Amino acid sequence: MGKAEFYVEGYLVRRVKAAGGMCLKFLSGITGVPDRIVILAGRTLFVETKAPGGVPSPLQRVRIREMREASADVRVIDTREQVDDLVTELLANQQLKTEVEAA
Repeated sequence: MGKAEFYVEGYLVRRVKAAGGMCLKFLSGITGVPDRIVILAGRTLFVETKAPGGVPSPLQRVRIREMREASADVRVIDTREQVDDLVTELLANQQLKTEVEAA
Protein backbone atom coordinates (compact mmCIF):
# COMPACT_ATOMS: atom_id res chain seq x y z
CA MET A 1 0.00 0.00 0.00
CA GLY A 2 1.42 3.36 -0.98
CA LYS A 3 1.52 6.43 1.21
CA ALA A 4 -1.34 8.05 -0.71
CA GLU A 5 -3.57 4.98 -0.24
CA PHE A 6 -2.78 4.91 3.48
CA TYR A 7 -3.93 8.55 3.60
CA VAL A 8 -7.44 7.26 2.83
CA GLU A 9 -7.28 3.84 4.54
CA GLY A 10 -5.82 5.19 7.78
CA TYR A 11 -8.50 7.86 7.87
CA LEU A 12 -11.20 5.21 7.34
CA VAL A 13 -9.88 3.21 10.30
CA ARG A 14 -9.78 6.25 12.58
CA ARG A 15 -13.24 7.56 11.59
CA VAL A 16 -14.99 4.19 11.97
CA LYS A 17 -13.38 3.58 15.37
CA ALA A 18 -14.28 7.12 16.50
CA ALA A 19 -17.91 6.40 15.53
CA GLY A 20 -17.92 3.27 17.70
CA GLY A 21 -17.36 0.71 14.97
CA MET A 22 -14.72 -1.74 13.87
CA CYS A 23 -12.56 -1.49 10.75
CA LEU A 24 -10.78 -4.79 10.32
CA LYS A 25 -7.99 -5.57 7.87
CA PHE A 26 -9.39 -8.23 5.56
CA LEU A 27 -6.84 -10.99 5.00
CA SER A 28 -7.92 -13.70 2.61
CA GLY A 29 -6.33 -16.51 0.69
CA ILE A 30 -8.03 -15.09 -2.40
CA THR A 31 -6.33 -12.22 -4.20
CA GLY A 32 -8.19 -9.10 -5.21
CA VAL A 33 -10.56 -8.88 -2.25
CA PRO A 34 -11.27 -5.53 -0.55
CA ASP A 35 -8.87 -4.09 2.04
CA ARG A 36 -11.23 -3.68 4.96
CA ILE A 37 -14.32 -5.02 6.68
CA VAL A 38 -16.33 -2.24 8.32
CA ILE A 39 -18.78 -3.04 11.12
CA LEU A 40 -20.72 0.01 12.24
CA ALA A 41 -24.26 0.86 13.26
CA GLY A 42 -25.57 -2.67 12.74
CA ARG A 43 -24.09 -3.01 9.25
CA THR A 44 -21.18 -5.00 7.87
CA LEU A 45 -19.58 -4.07 4.58
CA PHE A 46 -16.37 -4.41 2.63
CA VAL A 47 -14.29 -1.40 1.61
CA GLU A 48 -11.59 -1.25 -1.03
CA THR A 49 -9.50 1.86 -0.42
CA LYS A 50 -7.50 3.56 -3.12
CA ALA A 51 -5.20 6.52 -3.35
CA PRO A 52 -7.04 9.68 -4.42
CA GLY A 53 -8.11 9.17 -8.03
CA GLY A 54 -7.17 5.48 -7.94
CA VAL A 55 -9.32 2.71 -9.34
CA PRO A 56 -9.52 -1.03 -8.64
CA SER A 57 -7.34 -3.35 -10.70
CA PRO A 58 -9.04 -5.68 -13.20
CA LEU A 59 -8.85 -8.57 -10.70
CA GLN A 60 -10.27 -6.38 -7.93
CA ARG A 61 -13.16 -5.39 -10.20
CA VAL A 62 -13.90 -9.10 -10.77
CA ARG A 63 -13.84 -9.85 -7.02
CA ILE A 64 -16.02 -6.82 -6.23
CA ARG A 65 -18.54 -7.89 -8.89
CA GLU A 66 -18.59 -11.47 -7.53
CA MET A 67 -19.11 -10.25 -3.98
CA ARG A 68 -21.90 -7.88 -5.02
CA GLU A 69 -23.59 -10.68 -6.99
CA ALA A 70 -23.56 -12.66 -3.72
CA SER A 71 -25.36 -9.70 -2.07
CA ALA A 72 -22.34 -8.23 -0.25
CA ASP A 73 -22.17 -4.48 0.26
CA VAL A 74 -18.82 -3.49 -1.26
CA ARG A 75 -17.61 0.10 -1.53
CA VAL A 76 -14.62 1.62 -3.31
CA ILE A 77 -13.37 4.75 -1.56
CA ASP A 78 -10.56 7.04 -2.70
CA THR A 79 -11.11 10.25 -0.73
CA ARG A 80 -11.51 11.29 2.88
CA GLU A 81 -14.79 12.92 1.92
CA GLN A 82 -16.12 9.53 0.79
CA VAL A 83 -15.06 8.10 4.16
CA ASP A 84 -17.03 10.84 5.93
CA ASP A 85 -20.04 10.20 3.67
CA LEU A 86 -19.93 6.47 4.44
CA VAL A 87 -19.80 6.99 8.20
CA THR A 88 -22.59 9.57 8.00
CA GLU A 89 -24.72 7.18 5.89
CA LEU A 90 -24.28 4.29 8.29
CA LEU A 91 -25.01 6.37 11.38
CA ALA A 92 -28.05 8.00 9.73
CA ASN A 93 -29.44 4.58 8.78
CA GLN A 94 -29.02 3.44 12.38
CA GLN A 95 -30.80 6.56 13.66
CA LEU A 96 -33.68 6.06 11.21
CA LYS A 97 -34.02 2.39 12.22
CA THR A 98 -34.08 3.39 15.89
CA GLU A 99 -36.78 5.97 15.25
CA VAL A 100 -38.92 3.49 13.29
CA GLU A 101 -38.59 0.85 16.01
CA ALA A 102 -39.58 3.41 18.66
CA ALA A 103 -42.72 4.48 16.78
